[in-house]
Amino acid sequence: MTLKQQISEDMKNAMRAKDSARLGAVRLLLAAIKQKEVDERIELDDAAVIAIVEKLLKQRKDSASQYQAAGRMDLADQENFEIGVLNAYMPQAMSAEEVAALIQQAVTETGAASARDMGKVIAWLKPKLAGRADMAAVSGLVKTALA
Repeated sequence: MTLKQQISEDMKNAMRAKDSARLGAVRLLLAAIKQKEVDERIELDDAAVIAIVEKLLKQRKDSASQYQAAGRMDLADQENFEIGVLNAYMPQAMSAEEVAALIQQAVTETGAASARDMGKVIAWLKPKLAGRADMAAVSGLVKTALA
């Protein structure tokens, strides 16, 4: 079962359970997926769906922090609930040791020697870490590894 099919099944289950909060979050995700498919006239694979989930997660985290700063805990709680729902569709996160080992492998395979070669290393890592690690944190680790 593809990730998109799993999301559709989860939507049906939320409808049956009359779980309106979960249903809203899943519908939001399905709408983003359908929008991308219609815009680009393609059928999305699991990697593209994960990229959409990552984008929505980032938006939710930004919104939640904005709401908390403004003292709107009701809206922040809603965003945090949606973050929990969306996290269920993300692949298992890699441990720090696995990420460090992959960075070392990338540095050796790309022949990177200085910070100028950081782009090559990140390009090598990105497909392997998609959805499994925070790329901003990985970027910092690569920078220290090349320093």
